[in-house]
Amino acid sequence: MNISSLIKEEILAQKAYAVENTSCPIKLDANENPLEMPASLRELFAARLASVPLNRYPEAGSPVLASRFAEAFGVGSDQIVLGNGSDELIQILCTAVARPEAEIMIPIPTFAMYRISAQNAGLKVSAVPLDGSFDLDLTAMRERIAAHPPVLTFLAWPNNPTGNCFSRDRIEAILREWPGIIVVDEAYFHFSGQTFLPLLGRHENLAVLRTLSKVGFAAMRIGLLIGPPALIHEIDKVRLPYNMNAMSQAAAGFYLDHEELFLDQAETIRRLRVELFAAMKTIPGIHPRPTDANFIFFDCDFDADRVYTKLMERGILIKNFNAPGTMKNFMRVTVGTREENSMFIEVLQDIIAK
Repeated sequence: MNISSLIKEEILAQKAYAVENTSCPIKLDANENPLEMPASLRELFAARLASVPLNRYPEAGSPVLASRFAEAFGVGSDQIVLGNGSDELIQILCTAVARPEAEIMIPIPTFAMYRISAQNAGLKVSAVPLDGSFDLDLTAMRERIAAHPPVLTFLAWPNNPTGNCFSRDRIEAILREWPGIIVVDEAYFHFSGQTFLPLLGRHENLAVLRTLSKVGFAAMRIGLLIGPPALIHEIDKVRLPYNMNAMSQAAAGFYLDHEELFLDQAETIRRLRVELFAAMKTIPGIHPRPTDANFIFFDCDFDADRVYTKLMERGILIKNFNAPGTMKNFMRVTVGTREENSMFIEVLQDIIAK
């Protein structure tokens, strides 16, 4: 049997999301929280998980959690749906709007899963390059929508991998002018402190994505979509009944019970980010870009592939984006612990010196 003859062309034409599986003692590639949960809190967390009845299905649709997050966000419980990470919610959104010939719009570079999920659903993808400052190019985007109005537009804010928040006035212009649903992905909200949540009542086409992955629960895969009730109502039809496992639901509730600690960790990471950025600025040939996230996007005057490989050889894993054009010699490093950041700077300086 020729399996490929049975697979959609959109699937055959693409590559799977690439995750580096090389084992390195210092892992600074995935934008995770590098700070571990305190031991006393880990014991409480373990007890919470131990109380989960593994022989029963989880709560379908997570209504209790939805109500708790709704209260925290200042919205109605009918305005939230929880997912197996924000990745699942991106996939659900794409599935829900995937009519024949429908198109989504994304700026590039940006989070790869927008394109992958859209193509998997059979959607066309309109990718518009960012401007020279890695901000939204409204002129180019307007030209594109005039010919092909998107059903869905994804805007990562702050953007991944560039780390910057797109200009708020440009996003507001998109909300006023654009057809379709505008999804502002605030995965890195805990490090930017900026949000579009207060505008939900003003724009019926606005939806906001959040996640707990960056603030300390990456292993548990907890995502949230906040939007108008009419959108959430339709999205719930696409969501699988038990999409969030019971362990993840327990973890999300635990996060809400102890949110202050995780917010304190986010503040610590912001301080470490300032230190790391300043240290990178002192290295000749290394050019870090201003960031609102828990990572730093930078380019260098050297062969990025060589720098990346040499770092791995020394036990440090970062993310390499080197490609011809605007991404030439660009890389991204996650803010680690103070010790990890110091080791990264020391090894990077040594590699460049040679």
